[in-house]
Formats: sequence, C-alpha cells, structure tokens
Amino acid sequence: MSINVCNDRSMASITSLPSGVSGSSLVLLSTVTASSSSTVTFDSGIDSTYREYVFKFINIHPSTDDSGNGVNLNVNFRDGSTAYDATKTTSYFSTYHNEGDSSTGLAYSTSFDLAQGTGVAILGSGTGGDADQSASGEMILFDPSSTTFVKHFISKVHNSQSDDHATTNFVAGYCNVTAAIDGVQFSTNTGNIESGTFKLYGVV
Repeated sequence: MSINVCNDRSMASITSLPSGVSGSSLVLLSTVTASSSSTVTFDSGIDSTYREYVFKFINIHPSTDDSGNGVNLNVNFRDGSTAYDATKTTSYFSTYHNEGDSSTGLAYSTSFDLAQGTGVAILGSGTGGDADQSASGEMILFDPSSTTFVKHFISKVHNSQSDDHATTNFVAGYCNVTAAIDGVQFSTNTGNIESGTFKLYGVV
C-alpha cells in the first residue's frame, strides 16, 4: 500500500474533503457587543443542537483599573433555573512576562480555584483599564445538554495586565450537576465591561 504525502503547496490547494472524510466547523449562533455592560449573557441557543459550544472574547476592556489591581473576567452557568449559580470545580494556572523583561513565570493559582463552588469562575485576572489594555480568548463548553455526565469546560484567555504583564490564563473545570446547562453569563469582579465582543458558536 502506498502512502500519499502533501507539502505546504498541495495542502493549500485543497478546496473540499474527499467523500467519507468529515471535518468540524463553527456555526456562528450569536454576537454580543458590550457597552458599559454589567454582564454579558447567552440565555438562548445553548441546547442539544450541538455537542460542543465555543465562546470567543475579543478585546474585552474593563471600565476601571481597580486602583491598579486590574480586573477579572468571570463566567457562571445556569442549570435550568433563573440563577447563574451552577456548582463547579475548577483549576487555574497562568504564564506571565512583563514589558521590561525582568519578570517571567508559570504559576498555579489555588486562590482562583473552585471546589464545589456556586460563585463565578475566574477566566482571566488583572486586566488593566488603560486605553490599550484588554483581554481576548475563548472558552469551550462540552455537551451542555447532557443529563448523565458533568459538563466540562476549558478556556484560554490572554490579557494585558494593569502592571504591564502579558499573561496567559488556563482554566478548566466542570459543572457538577445532572441538569442541562442552558445559559452562560460573563462579568467582571468590579466595574463594567466597557467594550468588547463576545461570540457564541456551535461546533458541527
């Protein structure tokens, strides 16, 4: 049996997949543009249509610098009621590097973890309020309509912090509920989301 190989040029020329080969694609379901918003909420469109949902955050800019402490981007989940308070267990670690090239590191942040908590989960911490500072990234929610399994989610958010660090935050966890997750809400720990774009996709 021969093995066919592709170089960069031939790969770039592919316009469709052969019969019997499938690939995933994103279907844009909704877009929310924040404008001095206390929360950004996706309360429809999260159902059994897709087994995987992707949220994109683009240039999320806080309304405050919180006295130089920076601002956290948070998430919470609705599990059939009206409240965004699903029980969650999460883990959080980050990498960082400052503009002056004098501070770098990799850190696990136990204070940002949740252990069967109903409060918000932090996706990114310390975003600055300067005019050019923001946070961008994505969160994936897996099979939210399952009534058998916990509902897993993972996220990666990069932000420019108030102390001029480039920081990448990695968060993963699960909603430890048997009910379906039918809503997702984003917020900050202080002030409002001054500007930025949130997008929700279903994965085919």
